[in-house]
Amino acid sequence: MNHRDTIFLEEAPVLNHRAWPGDQFVLRLEAPKCARTARPGQFVHLTVDPLLPLRRPISIMLAAPEEGWIELLYKKVGRGTALLSQKQPGETLSLLGPIGRPFEARRRRPLLLGGGVGMPPMIFFAEALRRGDFEPLAILGSEVPFPFEPQPSRLPVAGMPEGVTATLPLLEEWGVPCRLTSGQPTEGVHRGYVTDLARIWLDSLEESARAEVELFACGPHPMLEGVVALARAFGLPVQVSLEEFMACGVGGCAGCVVEVQTEKGPAMQRVCVDGPVFDGYRVFSQ
Repeated sequence: MNHRDTIFLEEAPVLNHRAWPGDQFVLRLEAPKCARTARPGQFVHLTVDPLLPLRRPISIMLAAPEEGWIELLYKKVGRGTALLSQKQPGETLSLLGPIGRPFEARRRRPLLLGGGVGMPPMIFFAEALRRGDFEPLAILGSEVPFPFEPQPSRLPVAGMPEGVTATLPLLEEWGVPCRLTSGQPTEGVHRGYVTDLARIWLDSLEESARAEVELFACGPHPMLEGVVALARAFGLPVQVSLEEFMACGVGGCAGCVVEVQTEKGPAMQRVCVDGPVFDGYRVFSQ
């Protein structure tokens, strides 16, 4: 593993911990070493409580190198995240990070697709892309209430259905166009999947503009499979961030391997350090 020396062990004080509807939480931790080197798509491995020896992997949503903190969005789904949700400002968590292979944009118009707790890497990526020579568009979806207050966007996005105007306020503040999707009827939010809205937008583009698009996605496995199928239909490159259970988180136990297509044929690779970001076509080959 060629990036082992960039993973830090820190005792990270809880700075802020906010609950949102749908058992979702935003956790801010003081972790200056991680914040200084974290890149979009990477994650941290947290000891959530002394009662549980195994750490939990959580994607990084924001990193503030100068202030020395990172933010994580997670959903309470099991014993570990239930214990994590009880942590209060002033308590300390053991943190390993940043870990993993990040996203890398190569085309001018990155299309960022995030579903549920797959939204954080897209938010982090959008923040990085706005500082470069890129024109990102984010489409974020959730089947529970969003962990933020959607607001009408003032940033126009050509090709979007009429009335689809809701956005994530932070991305709006950054000047990054964003639109939201959900299966629940919500004003300004597209009724459907992120892939549905992405297809509508891609269909609206001239061929020359579409050739500048590259897809990036993080979310549930069926969503990622759909994103790769969408990319294949339009002949576009695609990168996906996988979510897997893991034990060590640093490549030693090989407990998080997935089958990936390589030039030499199928191979088992570790999500924690060979990923979590992979070429989508190599993971979803059909």
